[in-house]
Amino acid sequence: MSITLIHPAPDSGWAGQRLDGILRQALAGREVRTVRTAEELVSLKGQRLLFALALGEAGTNLEYVRMLARLRKEPGLLEGCTGGLIVDGAGELFTKSAAAEGALAMNMAGCALVGRPLVEGTGSLANFAVQAGNLNTNLMGAYRHAAAELADHVEGFVFPKKERPQVLVLHASSHHTSNTIALWSRVRERLEDRCAIHEIGLRNGTLSDCSGCPYTMCLHFGEQGGCFYGGVMRDEVYPAVRTADALVLLCPNYNDALSANLTAFINRLTALFRQTRFYDKAVFAIVVSGYSGGDVVARQVVAAMNMNKSFYLPRRFAMMETANNPGQALGLPGIQERLGGFAQNMLETLCR
Repeated sequence: MSITLIHPAPDSGWAGQRLDGILRQALAGREVRTVRTAEELVSLKGQRLLFALALGEAGTNLEYVRMLARLRKEPGLLEGCTGGLIVDGAGELFTKSAAAEGALAMNMAGCALVGRPLVEGTGSLANFAVQAGNLNTNLMGAYRHAAAELADHVEGFVFPKKERPQVLVLHASSHHTSNTIALWSRVRERLEDRCAIHEIGLRNGTLSDCSGCPYTMCLHFGEQGGCFYGGVMRDEVYPAVRTADALVLLCPNYNDALSANLTAFINRLTALFRQTRFYDKAVFAIVVSGYSGGDVVARQVVAAMNMNKSFYLPRRFAMMETANNPGQALGLPGIQERLGGFAQNMLETLCR
């Protein structure tokens, strides 16, 4: 199996020198096709992709912007692809935000992303301090190791399908007024014959947020399958996550952010994450905004659940709609076709 390297030319030659060295080491011995310009984004369907982005001092790359525009305009450009990203920055900022933006564009163009698909090199490489210590190497050595490991993962990973997958649905909304739940109810109708579905509501103070226990304490309770603060996370959510093949997050847009309870869920998931990785679990989302900003919330899910917590991101993982008044979402033009397409994508991802 080969890798296609999407490597937009940097704004200046020096900006990409470090990344070029990382890529030579990570891809050594592989058959590699390299794409450098937006015009070269052709004949990519079904390929394994490594998107390597070098950012200048201002956190920009003009050729990347041209590629981003094309990905957004052509929703089938990366159909059937599986990918990951390496983002190298000249400073301490912008690597992760650029990665989340690029990941969502790739995903909506038909590309799945492996769990933990991002390797980022900030200007100082200080973000590799812990990994360097664990590997008994220096910062650059940790960077090289992470990039090579990602290339292996992208090249070889295949998401496991099941006869009757377990789907866990998490929400913090009212069934009577929520457009998000109304949309999910129509998706659920299309899944029930082939999936086992478990819904958990996180409302009315049932979920305390993470209080930032010391690492060793969090690790200790995670190894025992729990969390120091207990509650619905330990008793109900953790067991459900362990057995789930996929998570569906119902995400109404609250002030251009995930709801407080879903954010608390992600934060509290850290204790379980310290015990196990979630590469073989997929994450989907239904995002409903009253006015705009669905992409902002979807990027938060990508960053938190896929890039941080290692969940697999299936192609077109998120359904993003705009509806304000209760019941409005189900009356949107073309909504039934989009609901059917989202449900079918879930079935094709999860079921044998």
